[in-house]
Amino acid sequence: MNIALLIIIVVAIVLAIVGGMNAALSWLLWVALIVGVIALIAFLLRVVRGGKA
Repeated sequence: MNIALLIIIVVAIVLAIVGGMNAALSWLLWVALIVGVIALIAFLLRVVRGGKA
């Protein structure tokens, strides 16, 4: 797996945890979901296209 993709996934998880714990910063949860979906799409594209995993 690409190191940049791994970093994006970790950031998405951290933002999801922080957004879930603090109701005042609920927008972080949306950011985490969007970043997570983008990371998932990028990973699936790499798998489908036969890139180095």
